[in-house]
Amino acid sequence: MQEGKIIRSLSGFYDVQSEDKLVRCRARGRFRKEKVTPLVGDWVKFDMETEGLGYVLELCERKNAFVRPPIANVDQVLLVFSAVEPAFNTHLLDRFLVLAEAERVTPVIIISKMDLVRAEEKEAILHYAEIYKKIGYDVFLTSIQDSEGHVAIKGKIGGKISVIAGQSGVGKSSLLNATDSSLQLQTGEISKHLGRGKHTTRHVELLSVCGGYVADTPGFSNLDLTHLEKEQLTDYFLEMHAVKGQCKFRGCLHRKEPKCEVKRLVETNEIASFRYEHYVSFLEEIEEKRRY
Repeated sequence: MQEGKIIRSLSGFYDVQSEDKLVRCRARGRFRKEKVTPLVGDWVKFDMETEGLGYVLELCERKNAFVRPPIANVDQVLLVFSAVEPAFNTHLLDRFLVLAEAERVTPVIIISKMDLVRAEEKEAILHYAEIYKKIGYDVFLTSIQDSEGHVAIKGKIGGKISVIAGQSGVGKSSLLNATDSSLQLQTGEISKHLGRGKHTTRHVELLSVCGGYVADTPGFSNLDLTHLEKEQLTDYFLEMHAVKGQCKFRGCLHRKEPKCEVKRLVETNEIASFRYEHYVSFLEEIEEKRRY
């Protein structure tokens, strides 16, 4: 058997990069029977059959896997959120951050379209950026013309498998094109009527970029958190995790309990109130799902 990495998945075929060759494969029927689906990013073992087609026989152990996007063995996720068109969305960003933390994938926050921000909006965007930087996240503010910002992002990509993710229309494909002009990915325009982008990316593919791999993925509008345990949610808000164990009651959920250190820090503005509000809404979402 030979070994390689799946770099593209489309219509039941898997393109496997094995050393210096690319082999198109199909998966054996047993994967369907076992309800296991090979994912882009998977290391696999395969055999060649007739007419140059390979068959995936075995999946190697994964370090992580995402459902949306369907990809495995991710090192980091580049979270692209536009400052405007569509408007900067901290609630959706925090959903992404929670899922990245749960999968132990390093998030990198990229705020695009800064060249389109009006003066009265810029202060708010910079304020949010500083909050996330204080928590411990890398935050980049960019525009298509910002070559310096693109150079900095290139430095984050080398040697890693990255997912680039965010709502449709925030400029993910444009950002990749600016990072590596040879990609020439299709880009879409924002639908002003809908306030969201048109989906232009039709499949998941690992693109070779700046010495690493980047997955260009379909846009997102929602992410499900209900598979998470409510007791662990605090761990995925880093500023809350930093004071874990300092509340009066063990297993404090930081909602109604007295002498809660997290709530005290919210009251003193040491934890951003919008982050706490998102935490509570995610907690209630998880609890509601568990009732059914």
